[in-house]
Amino acid sequence: MLRKAFFPVGLNLDGRTCVVIGADDDREAIEKAQALAESGAVVRRIYDATGVREEDLSDAFFVISTPQDAQLSARLREWAERRRFLLCCIDQPAFGFVAMAAIAKAGPVRVAISTAGLAPRIAKALKAGLQRAMDAKFERFVGHLARSRARVQAEHPQPEDSPVRRRAMIEAARDFEARVEFAYPRWFDEADGER
Repeated sequence: MLRKAFFPVGLNLDGRTCVVIGADDDREAIEKAQALAESGAVVRRIYDATGVREEDLSDAFFVISTPQDAQLSARLREWAERRRFLLCCIDQPAFGFVAMAAIAKAGPVRVAISTAGLAPRIAKALKAGLQRAMDAKFERFVGHLARSRARVQAEHPQPEDSPVRRRAMIEAARDFEARVEFAYPRWFDEADGER
């Protein structure tokens, strides 16, 4: 039976304390700490997972733990319930409240992909495809739209939802289009053809 889909959400972490637990050479912990810092979080690293204490997490808003240690993850879950922080235990979704999505990014644009932990290789392939499409030209286009938006706001200081502003932004992006295509493994196409 498939796991229920997770509810996708973006977190505003600007100025919030986030803790990453994982060895100093743990690639996953390093990447997560960098991504949190990019989001404006105040990042604190705990390198020795065996020494983590509940007090170390008392001011945390979000905690990410990378060690594959069920005992540690169970303790973290207990502390998260008590201290009311968000918790992600990488590759151990039963312990956390948050699952990390694969993220394609370009400038301020973020596209998150979640398979609820069921097909991480598919999430990785989707991320790679989107990342190729979200190239330097795409990033320049988004920057142009942001500058256009600021110019329209300065010229028309009405409320954000005013018809003039809406029309201007719709017109600026009018011919933008995204195309998506998938290629499946031969074994699946053969099995799917039997249906």
